[in-house]
Amino acid sequence: MFETYTAPVHDAPTPSASRTHRGGWIGSDEHKRAFCRSFVDTHRPFRPEDISWPDLDDEGRRRLAALPIWNEAVRTEAETALKVQTLGAAETDPALAEAIALQGYEEGRHAEILRLLTARYGIAVDAFPPPQRPRNPRWAFVSTGYGECIDSFFAFGLFAIGRRSQYFPAALIDLFDPIMQEEARHILFVVNWVAYLRARTPWAFRPGFDGRFVWTLGGQLFEHARNALRFGGGASQEGFMMGSHSVFEELSARSFLELCLAENDRRLASYDARLPRPRLVPAAVRLALRFLPSGDNGRAATVEVSDAASRKRRSA
Repeated sequence: MFETYTAPVHDAPTPSASRTHRGGWIGSDEHKRAFCRSFVDTHRPFRPEDISWPDLDDEGRRRLAALPIWNEAVRTEAETALKVQTLGAAETDPALAEAIALQGYEEGRHAEILRLLTARYGIAVDAFPPPQRPRNPRWAFVSTGYGECIDSFFAFGLFAIGRRSQYFPAALIDLFDPIMQEEARHILFVVNWVAYLRARTPWAFRPGFDGRFVWTLGGQLFEHARNALRFGGGASQEGFMMGSHSVFEELSARSFLELCLAENDRRLASYDARLPRPRLVPAAVRLALRFLPSGDNGRAATVEVSDAASRKRRSA
């Protein structure tokens, strides 16, 4: 099913290619080419069935199976893949269609990887009905994409903790590191895609676009907050993300959030510096850090953030 990716062919011209954009670089044809090519050119070709899964001992298998994320992760990846693939098939702009279709392919690949992983290690996953195609693919992608922005920010930090705590075997961590990097590419693309669409929207219709965007984003924030509060003990993916840093490693909330910031910056540092980065969650976390107490753990994490920023500047 997931062999090699083939870019879609669209003969239709770009709808607004002949129109001069008046809002600066964001929304220009050059901006579109930059975020589309950045995404397509960094695609990593491989087939899920070619993955060589490491052997796990009983304790490693128990730890992996105990994560309260598998039902939600398998279902969500299948739904996300269909949403993005539907938009990729409907998009008429050739550059956008190629990039969105590729992201849909990668989301489908993630779903297949999770299916293979749970089967390989005997992790039980509840059956779920087949996902339905969205009625409005564009806004479904906005909702899904910004949900990934929220999830990925905390997942980057958790992944770093899992690596350094050796809670899971190094071979399994190394296998999933490129997949985590794909999530960074996905959120960078969706943030720039939304910025591009907004800039291309005529001024008269801009308030409607902004209102729907705020409504969609608010829905994602509410859903994540509700699940985190309802399942704060870790019985859901959101609850697990909010509290599991203490399972992998003894960290204060401040240290964990600072690590998430550092990892988010590191994951996004290698891409075109002109492209806007996700800002909502990092900005909210930086604001929260102003009110969290500092301590030994906080100071240690600050050193990590500074070291990561230094590495980023040296590599720029």
